[in-house]
Amino acid sequence: MLNQTVFFDHDGGVDDLLSLLLLLTMPDTNLAGVVVTPADCYPSYAAEASRKFIDLMGKTDTPVAVSTVRGVNAFPDIWRAQPQIINALPQLLAIDEPTTPLSSSNGVDFTVEVLNNANQPVIYLMTGPCTTLVEALKKDSSIAKKIKEIVWMAGAIHVPGNVRTYTHNGSAEWNVYWDAPSTDWLLEQDLPLTLVPLDVTNHVPVGIPFLKQLAHQSQYEVAQLASVCWATTINSIPGYDYLYHMWDVLATVVVGKRDIFTTQQMALKVATDPPNEGETIEKLQTDGAVTVVVSVQRELFYDYLLNQFRQNFALAPLQGNPPV
Repeated sequence: MLNQTVFFDHDGGVDDLLSLLLLLTMPDTNLAGVVVTPADCYPSYAAEASRKFIDLMGKTDTPVAVSTVRGVNAFPDIWRAQPQIINALPQLLAIDEPTTPLSSSNGVDFTVEVLNNANQPVIYLMTGPCTTLVEALKKDSSIAKKIKEIVWMAGAIHVPGNVRTYTHNGSAEWNVYWDAPSTDWLLEQDLPLTLVPLDVTNHVPVGIPFLKQLAHQSQYEVAQLASVCWATTINSIPGYDYLYHMWDVLATVVVGKRDIFTTQQMALKVATDPPNEGETIEKLQTDGAVTVVVSVQRELFYDYLLNQFRQNFALAPLQGNPPV
């Protein structure tokens, strides 16, 4: 019997798609819908990859929608192209046309529809900016009562951010920086928000030792796909000023295995003007506090991933007749 219902709002990067793959391995989780926010991706490519991942895992009753919201600060184009690289992987190329439905509704309307129709409170997992959710709440505030918890990978509280631009002081994390005003609005609402900031994700890099462990279980199709996806990030391992971490995947594990995390209550606000636009700042007062994930048991985290990826696809990836 399914124990929890999850709605997944992501923005199409490699880490987001791996988070989707991880969600699809969780037997006690019903994935009610997926919406692509057009931040760290070109959304049509991210939606295609999402639908094919869902096809492979045999969960084709999970609809996907594309949001048309816009942020304030665009992600770098080279990052946004990552879903097209994933779509070029052989496991996905073998699927000519995904059967997982693509909703005709825009992402905001889709979010409202799915939450309104949910038959139990929903965990809203968010691994991109919060703009789609904020616009959905502004359109229909009643959906708030359908949200059991928002789990969001976002923010840098007591550590440097990962925004690197000429006009920024480096204090912001990208999911917040893309739309700082919406983030500030969300933090002011009385919602059950659990934040997964860089403070904790910095402790779980994607390193060669982990990738070697994953490679040793490549007889499992899910592990092989995950391994190839992470291999596309290798140009960032290591980097002069940038390491690829399991940002979104860590937030997804919060949904699947909460007992390996430690949390703390914090009252937060967000700067909305330069030079620290998007900086997540802890306030002294205790009212309006949200739950912040502050630590993870690293070895148990990596073990959980390796165990979850020891699965095979539910759908044979090759469709139709091979070309002559």
